[in-house]
Amino acid sequence: MSGFASFLRRSLAAAAVLAASAHSPAKAEPLEVRLDYAYYNPVSLVLKDKHWVEEALGPDVHVTWVLSAGSNKALEFLNAQSLDFGSTAGAAALLGRANGNPIKAVYVYSKPEWTALVTRSDSPIKTVADLKGKRVAVTRGTDPHIFLLRALAGAGLTEHDIKIVPLQHADGRLALDRGDVDAWSGLDPFMAQAELENHDRLFFRNADLNTYGVLNVREAFLAAHADVVEKVIAAYERGRHFALDHKAELAQVLATAAKLSPEVAARQLERTDLSSPVLGDGPRQSIKAAAAVLKSSGVVDASVDLDQVLAQLLEPRFSQKYASAQ
Repeated sequence: MSGFASFLRRSLAAAAVLAASAHSPAKAEPLEVRLDYAYYNPVSLVLKDKHWVEEALGPDVHVTWVLSAGSNKALEFLNAQSLDFGSTAGAAALLGRANGNPIKAVYVYSKPEWTALVTRSDSPIKTVADLKGKRVAVTRGTDPHIFLLRALAGAGLTEHDIKIVPLQHADGRLALDRGDVDAWSGLDPFMAQAELENHDRLFFRNADLNTYGVLNVREAFLAAHADVVEKVIAAYERGRHFALDHKAELAQVLATAAKLSPEVAARQLERTDLSSPVLGDGPRQSIKAAAAVLKSSGVVDASVDLDQVLAQLLEPRFSQKYASAQ
């Protein structure tokens, strides 16, 4: 009997262990955080190169990097939930939010002059007014598109006075050089390449018509993981300060990532201001000025309250803490 009792005790103990394991919660999957990197956002290239986001989030978080070819692509990825953080121009983020993309802008990664109107060196085009009836390449839903609309408005023209050729930024540059279009609303670094390598002319420039570069996060991700958002922004601050203090290395990181010559990388960085990360009055007013043109040109329906959309878009609390450390 003692042998049977011992066997019974062992069997009951084993059954208890199996029962406990069956009812214990499964180990949670590690959190995946998906960020974009973009050639128009040099700080993102530093972070990807240095692995500082991975360091900030620790070994229990899996970080995935996705290339954004333009604000429109970043917004598509955010809307499809294949990105948690995406780099766009401020006006493009506003347009995305107005179109139902549930994003929050949480950080300024640059104040760039990253777009201008470009034509070939031998083109007769000299002014914006000369674009009437001409073919113009542009990526819809991006700062170059909004820049083009604002430039046309300043010359008394609208989008209907030209022939829009919708192309992604790099393809717009190629179309210009092939002669498929008469002008292109460019974006760096492709614009700097066109300028230095093909001697294309930037025939209309206005830095104030470029909106700030903003880092956006999906609203649902922010609600669930505000601590992660704070850590990512802290990593961005580390990258921004590195970029300011190590300009030669920043240029090399950009040149390597985007396969640019050192001269092209330097030209892009000449017109990229990294001095402030704060979503303050400057970015707000810049985006608000662009909003007026989006509405007057019919890109956004007249019934949409863009002031309300802008208030919903901007989430300045994360960046505000860095205001005194610029």
